[in-house]
Amino acid sequence: MGELGGFLKIDRSNVAYRDATERVGDFKEFVVQRPDEELAAQGARCMECGVPFCHNGCPLGNLIPDWNDLVYRERWQDAIKQLHATNNFPEFTGRLCPAPCEAACVLEIREGDAVTIKQIENSIINRAWDEGWVVAQPPAVETGRSAAVVGAGPAGMAAAQQLRRAGHRVVLFERDEAGGGLVRFGVPDFKIEKWLVERRLDQLREEGVEVRCGVDVGRDVTAEELRAEFDAVVLTIGSRVPRDLEVDGRELDGIHPAMDYLYVRNRAIAVELGPEPSTDAPAPREITAAGKHVIVIGGGDTGADCVGHSIREGALSVTQLELLPEPPSHRPDERTPWPLWPQKFRLSYAMEEATAIGKGEQDYSIVTTRFEGEDGRVTALHYAQAGAAPPFAPVEGTDGEMQADLVLLAMGFLHPEHEGVVEQLGVDLDQRGNIKAATYATSVKGVFAAGDARRGQSLIVWAINEGRQAARMADRFLHEITAADREPVFAGNVNDADDGPEGPPSHADGGLSAEEE
Repeated sequence: MGELGGFLKIDRSNVAYRDATERVGDFKEFVVQRPDEELAAQGARCMECGVPFCHNGCPLGNLIPDWNDLVYRERWQDAIKQLHATNNFPEFTGRLCPAPCEAACVLEIREGDAVTIKQIENSIINRAWDEGWVVAQPPAVETGRSAAVVGAGPAGMAAAQQLRRAGHRVVLFERDEAGGGLVRFGVPDFKIEKWLVERRLDQLREEGVEVRCGVDVGRDVTAEELRAEFDAVVLTIGSRVPRDLEVDGRELDGIHPAMDYLYVRNRAIAVELGPEPSTDAPAPREITAAGKHVIVIGGGDTGADCVGHSIREGALSVTQLELLPEPPSHRPDERTPWPLWPQKFRLSYAMEEATAIGKGEQDYSIVTTRFEGEDGRVTALHYAQAGAAPPFAPVEGTDGEMQADLVLLAMGFLHPEHEGVVEQLGVDLDQRGNIKAATYATSVKGVFAAGDARRGQSLIVWAINEGRQAARMADRFLHEITAADREPVFAGNVNDADDGPEGPPSHADGGLSAEEE
């Protein structure tokens, strides 16, 4: 374990951010990494509990107490081996995961005192890349089997890497111009710089994964062609159908799904800062927040990313609306007791920035009733206070109006797109419209599903875990069909001895009696 009694002597060091008024002027990552010596002290706070609830909090099952202790003892190379044992891309999770492991830390029983697991994780992988400890791991033996992975987000990248390391030929398909999925085109550079994503894609290529970008499976390549070329197919296409807002005026120009705006911004930044995509990007769409009063509907991470981009573009104001009531400032034990993820108020990085420069406002319990416009373009949003309980209906007499030049709908996603490869393969869907695959195997033999396409919109740690688990099941399937194709090899008797003409022995032990001797 770490230092005996370290958690009693060493205070928690929270994640450090660059100054809000400074970071809004660029697209560099805003998290400040602490020195290794300080992080080693943070690792010393880990108690290596007899029952480490952080394991339960982490969907990947990361060996958190192990690498906390290794960092404390400055055994960084051993720490990255332990981290990579369960997590293919720690630099993704170390930057983007909300850290449910910290919410489940035993020290978090005293709220706000958890071990800084996320910072330590990020420092391990950063140190490993700097030292050259992260290298390609191509398979030692080729199986002769092949797998297609459709969708190059975190789930698809993890599945492709695991299958390739198992010795299978793997082709990773991506309809966008570069791999990474929403980590690349949804999450802003100031949360994760995109060269980090490209570096992992390069590792996949070095290991022998063929990455085909700009290929829309279901349109450019049919499902029938896919099944003819590959022994197994893994669907990691995400959950990309956005939840819409069905109110009067929704058809006006200037109202967009949040992801449409984020794609436009991330593509524009890629042109300026790189890295270059694998294939040509589509013609840019015109969605801009510059010089506009922006309203973001939805209080989650996607909404926060829209706020962060809008103020960097030069929006006049940004208002973020949330349908639900404002959560309490501390963990509500009666609703989400430890070690569950606490439903409490957290000021997002983006709203911190927006309020710091006097351009941001965040409102709760607001329901949009209609949009108003001129010449076909939105100019105002009409709203009311929402009821405190579902269905959060408008409260009579609380109507209001706010100026709106751009409205971004960040209300989550419903399910994967069905048109295309899903319909062509004919896989069963669950009641929510996700691909039905209880054990990652779908209703179609040889076809597997993972990530948001299977479980619905979720966290990046779940995506990586799902990709790994689907790869395990696909690998098992590929070995089964390989074994079935081979002639059986017999060892010893090939026939049942009891089936001879004389039947089984008439005596129990087969030995001679004393009289016979």
